[in-house]
Amino acid sequence: MLLRLPTSVSEAREHLAEGAVPVGGATLVWAAWQRDGFPDLAVSLRNLPEANELGRERLGAAVLLHRIDDRVPEVLHRAAATVGTGAVRRTATVGGNIVGSTLRCLLPAALVLDARATVLGPDGVHDIDLIELIAKKPLLLSLRWRAPLASGYRKLPADAGGPPPLVVAAAVGTDEDGHRRLRVAVRDGYEVLSESTDGGAAPARAVDALAHTALGSLPPGARDVVREQVTDVLDRAAGH
Repeated sequence: MLLRLPTSVSEAREHLAEGAVPVGGATLVWAAWQRDGFPDLAVSLRNLPEANELGRERLGAAVLLHRIDDRVPEVLHRAAATVGTGAVRRTATVGGNIVGSTLRCLLPAALVLDARATVLGPDGVHDIDLIELIAKKPLLLSLRWRAPLASGYRKLPADAGGPPPLVVAAAVGTDEDGHRRLRVAVRDGYEVLSESTDGGAAPARAVDALAHTALGSLPPGARDVVREQVTDVLDRAAGH
C-alpha cells in the first residue's frame, strides 16, 4: 500500500482523483484491510494544515482525539475524552470518529454546536451540514461552528461488549439574529436524535418543549439525563 501525505488541498484532491482511500488513524479500517486486503493507494491528511486546526470555533478532521482540549467548547472536549481508551485516543482522528465510526461519539457534540462541515469533493472544497456529511461521507477537512454560551456532555457507563452507552449533549448558542437557541442531541443505541428549542426559556419550559419532539419518545431514564443536562446548560448560559 502506498500512502500519500498531501500538504495542500490541491494535492489531496489529486490523490483522491487517483483513487486513494482516505485513512486517518486506521483504528477502524486496519482489521478490515487485514481481512479483505490493503488498498493500493491511501491518503492521510495528517500533514494538511486545514485538517489540523484546533481552536474555539474550528476543529480539523486529522486532529487526534487526545489533543482535543479546552480550546474547543466543553461539549466537544468531554466527548473526545470519553472515546475508547487512551491508546485509541492517541491514534483515532476527528474525521474517523464522525464519518467512519458507527458509534460517532463526537456527532452529538457537533450537532448541538450546529457545526458545519468543510469537505473536499471532486468539485473542490465546500461546506455542508452534518446530515449530508453522514449520508454521503465525503472527505472531511474540518468542522466549524459559532462558539456557544454554555455546553455540556454526558455519557452513561456501559458494560464492555454491550449496547452503546447513552450519550446526551446540549448547548446554548446565539443565531445570526442574536436569538438564543438550545440544542440537544441524544445517542440512544446507534441512533442519534437532535432537537432544538428557545434558549432563553426557563429550564422547566425548555424540557417541556423538548418532550413534544422526538426526544419525548426516549425511555424515562434517558429523559431524566436530558432534563439534567438542559437545566445545567441553561443555568450556566443565563450568566452570559
